[in-house]
Amino acid sequence: MTNLDLYAKAEHLLGIEEATEALYDLYRSELDDYDIKTLLDVGCGRGGFMKRMTSDGVICKGVDLSSVMVEECKSIGLDAECIDVAKAQGKYDAVVSVFDVLNFLNEKELLEFLNAVADRLNDDGVFIADINTRYGFSDVAEGTMSSDRDNEFLSVDATFENDELHTKFTLFEKSEDGKYTKYQDTIIQYFHKIKTFQKLDGLKLIEKQTFSLYDKEDKTLLIFKKR
Repeated sequence: MTNLDLYAKAEHLLGIEEATEALYDLYRSELDDYDIKTLLDVGCGRGGFMKRMTSDGVICKGVDLSSVMVEECKSIGLDAECIDVAKAQGKYDAVVSVFDVLNFLNEKELLEFLNAVADRLNDDGVFIADINTRYGFSDVAEGTMSSDRDNEFLSVDATFENDELHTKFTLFEKSEDGKYTKYQDTIIQYFHKIKTFQKLDGLKLIEKQTFSLYDKEDKTLLIFKKR
C-alpha cells in the first residue's frame, strides 16, 4: 500500500468533510467566471468535485495517484485514471487541483507538474489550485490528533520544520475475529513561496487569494491562465 492509499483509507477519520465542501464551493464560484465545458481534476480523490461540475453540465476527467481513490470514482460512474498528470491525454478548458495537491510535491516535482498542467490546457485555459500558507503549516497542520470510528483507530503526528511537514499516519483496523491490522506511513508536504509561481513558462499567475479555511489565512488560492 502506498502512503497515498493509506491516506485514502484514513481520510474519513480526519474530519475534513466540511473544509472540503467549502473548497468545492470556492472553486465552483471561481470557475463561474469562465466558459468551462471540459475539466481535468488532478488529484481528484473520490470525485466529489467532479460530481458537482458534472451536474453543471461540464465534461470531467479525473486523475489521481491513489488506486483506492480512483476505484471509488469509477464505482460511481466517473471517468478517472490512476496516472500522473503528465500521462493524461487531451486538452481541457480548466484544470483544478483541490486541497493541498501542490503541497505534496517538492520544488522540482512542482515545476514538472505545472508544465504538465500547461500542456493539458486549451489556449486561454485556466488552472486553479490551493496551497497552505506558512501559518497553515506551522500553526494549523502541525500537532497530533487521534480519531476512532467503529472498528478503526487513527493517530496522526505532524511536525513542520525546514519548510516541510512530516505527518505520520498510524491506522488500526479491527477484523471480525478481533484481530487488529496496523498500517503506518509518513507523508511529506512542502511549503511553497508565491514567487515560485510567478516565473513559469507555460502558466501566468493572474490572481491569488489568501483565505481562512480552518483558521485565519491558512490557505492561498492560485489562479493561472495558460500563456
